[in-house]
Amino acid sequence: MAIGIGRRLFISGLGAAAVAWPLASRAQQVGRVPTVGVLWHAGSAEQEQPYFAALLEGFHDLGYIEGKNIRLEHRFPNESPERFKTMAAELASAKVDVMVTVGNPTAPYAKNATSTIPIVFLFVSDPVGAKLVDSLARPGGNATGLSNFATDLTAKRIEFLKEIIPGLSHVGLLVNPSEPSSRQYVDEGKAAAAALALAVHTFEARSLDELEPAFDAMTKAGVQALTLGPGGLLYQGRAIIDRLAIAHRLPTCAWSRETLVSGALMSYGPDQVAIARHAAVYVDKLIKGAKPADLPVELPTSFQLLINLKTAKALDLNVPELFLVRADALPVRTDDILLHPNKEAPGQSRRFVGSEKAASFSPSNGGCLSGATRPWWFCLV
Repeated sequence: MAIGIGRRLFISGLGAAAVAWPLASRAQQVGRVPTVGVLWHAGSAEQEQPYFAALLEGFHDLGYIEGKNIRLEHRFPNESPERFKTMAAELASAKVDVMVTVGNPTAPYAKNATSTIPIVFLFVSDPVGAKLVDSLARPGGNATGLSNFATDLTAKRIEFLKEIIPGLSHVGLLVNPSEPSSRQYVDEGKAAAAALALAVHTFEARSLDELEPAFDAMTKAGVQALTLGPGGLLYQGRAIIDRLAIAHRLPTCAWSRETLVSGALMSYGPDQVAIARHAAVYVDKLIKGAKPADLPVELPTSFQLLINLKTAKALDLNVPELFLVRADALPVRTDDILLHPNKEAPGQSRRFVGSEKAASFSPSNGGCLSGATRPWWFCLV
């Protein structure tokens, strides 16, 4: 597995005022099967992959079997504000024992729908600013969860683009202005670009139909590289974005492995699959009687920098050797198989084991694989 979340920062300071959670206590009644409502943001389980599977895997790892000792009620609003509202209200009316929300837009709707049902949010960049919690250490209400935010992420993405793109002078920021954290992302991007003496341009897309015009505007503005803002819409449209980026010859830095694999040049951010998997731990604690006010919001403390060499080749971009020698290891695609690394010490040669063949990799060989002809991506630290 790639270097992922690993250590997590648990903000210290437990002991918030006790609050009675009758629904959580109901879940502990002998013989009663707890119900967990999950409010996603996309339109289907398929569109939510790999996070959908990761959340289920997290429950399975804790011994939960759907239909036997847990019930999961999934809702897919398809990025529609009205559906966010009605589906959150629907789960609250059903009196689920715990509600899980995925993404920045979903959590406020759940919070507005109930003040008593415990809520576990995922991928919320600013829980305090969104008024979901009083503080990271002491959430104080009925919500807690896992954030994917860390300072300087946007700055590092722009810095990495400048490092590998010769003569970079104009960088673009693509955002969905309806996303609650878009303003914060734009402010960070402008400050980072200014520090690197880069001109920065902001482009907006409120729907998938607005992506192509946004890329046309980037070309007219002379943008040479692109970073992506957060949010469900840009995740849902990641394949479209990457296709347009290659067509417009725009090297793009995304925020996770999942936003890289459809064709972005690189990504930098926390392991979001691990975050989704770990959410089940929070749900399990709440089912067993813990109070959201006593569970600090969890922040990531390690990050993945990934580069897609196939896209680099398509863009005629030579990635500097000094950039590649920082490589540790990540799954590498050969002609017909995705190989997964076993767990060896960082910096050593890796043995990638697939169902039919294997390859070895060492950071010192510039990314060449023995036994495989197409290096696909690296994890750089």
